[in-house]
Amino acid sequence: MIVLHHLENSRSQRILWLLEELGLDYEIKRYERDPKTLLAPKELRAVHPLGKSPVITDGPQTLAESGAIIDYLTRRYGSHLMPSADSPDAMRYTYWLHYAEGSAMPPLLLKLVFERVRSGPMPFFAKPIARGLCDQVIRVFIQPQLDRHLDYLESELSTREWFAGDHFTAADIQMSFPLETAASRAGLNANRSNLMAFLERIHARPAYQRALGKGGPYAYASEKRETNTL
Repeated sequence: MIVLHHLENSRSQRILWLLEELGLDYEIKRYERDPKTLLAPKELRAVHPLGKSPVITDGPQTLAESGAIIDYLTRRYGSHLMPSADSPDAMRYTYWLHYAEGSAMPPLLLKLVFERVRSGPMPFFAKPIARGLCDQVIRVFIQPQLDRHLDYLESELSTREWFAGDHFTAADIQMSFPLETAASRAGLNANRSNLMAFLERIHARPAYQRALGKGGPYAYASEKRETNTL
């Protein structure tokens, strides 16, 4: 039996979605964030030393990292969600599977960190300096990087509905989290209509909706988005 160690409002929601797309039998073990730090609870360290989510166990296998989990599950249980090796879409599929965390997420995480520093507790005399520095880093460095990525992704979906080609694949599941996060905190809106249409398509999928029903809180799919968790 596959067990998904699922943390609320996290990347593990897309693994839950994948399991629903594959129609697999699985069990969910839920974890809640610390209400003060918003970090994963220490109990996750008993599953994987880093104490992060997502993690799955499948018999004797314990596997972390979204991309590795998606690759494992699709290769073993769901080849219909990945292009065949001789398909012209195969390289695009591999690229987007890695791009999501390797390129798209780092500037999103940087923005989160600087926003938390800006609003975090500090001596009153340091607040103007710290907030000014954070605002400057976000404005001059982080947001331009985010805009470049969003423009790139918008152009990629100008000639196709899905990232790897004309058909929905697990690469679209992998890409869902950075785009949902960008819509939450990085300026993705109706001005980039291709990306917003992509989010509408994935949110309408029955498996996505079933995963929402089973996973508990997930702010990134709601109309009223929270902006303090990853």
